[in-house]
Amino acid sequence: MDGQLMAFTGVAAGMVALPGADFAVVVRNALDSRRAGVATAFGVAGGLLVHTALAVAGLAAVLVAVPALFETVQLLGGAYLLYLGARALISVARRPSASRAPRPVGPATAAPAEEAHPMGRLATARCLRQGFLTNALNPKAPVLFLSLLPQFVPAGQPALPRTLLLAAVVVGMAAVWFPAVALLVDRLGAWLRRPRVARALEAATGALLTALGGILLAELVLA
Repeated sequence: MDGQLMAFTGVAAGMVALPGADFAVVVRNALDSRRAGVATAFGVAGGLLVHTALAVAGLAAVLVAVPALFETVQLLGGAYLLYLGARALISVARRPSASRAPRPVGPATAAPAEEAHPMGRLATARCLRQGFLTNALNPKAPVLFLSLLPQFVPAGQPALPRTLLLAAVVVGMAAVWFPAVALLVDRLGAWLRRPRVARALEAATGALLTALGGILLAELVLA
C-alpha cells in the first residue's frame, strides 16, 4: 500500500470535512430541500475540480505570483460570501417564527413535493451555481493545493500522473462528503425544519458566511 497516498487521503479528508463556507452553504440550502442541498454539494465539488485542475496545470502558481489577480479573486470571493450571508440573515429577519413548519420527510413524500415545484429546475441550477462559486472563489484554495500536492509526489515518479491521482482523491471525497451532509440534513428535516431550529440554523450559517466574507475583505484591506 502506498504510504504517501494513505497519508494524503487522511489530510484530504480532514481538509474537505472541516466546516467552512462550503459546509455552511450546503447546510443552508439543504434546509430548503434535499434537491437544493445535493445540487449545492455537487457545485462545491465542481469548484474543487477547478482548483485541482489549476494546480495540476500549474496555473495556480500564476494566480499566487500575480498579486493583482490574487487580490481580485479574494475580493470577488469575500463579496460573494457576504452576499450569501446577508441574504440568509435578511431571510431570517423577515420570516415569521412559525412560517417554516415541519414537513414529512421520506422517499414517498419528499420527491413529489420537489418535482411539483414550478421553479424546481431554476432553484437547482441556482443552488449548483452557489456551491460552485462559493468554492471556486475561495482565494486560499489555490495556495493550499499548490503547496500540498507536490509534497505527496514521491521522488523519481512522474509528477503529472501522481498529481492527477491526488486531485481525483480530493474531488472524489468532496463528491461523497457534501452530498452526504445534505442528505443528513434532509433526513433530520422534521426536527431541523422546526421554526425555532430552522431560524437558528439559518442565522448561524448566515453569520458564518458573513464572517468569512468579512475576513477575506479585511485581509485584502490590511495587506
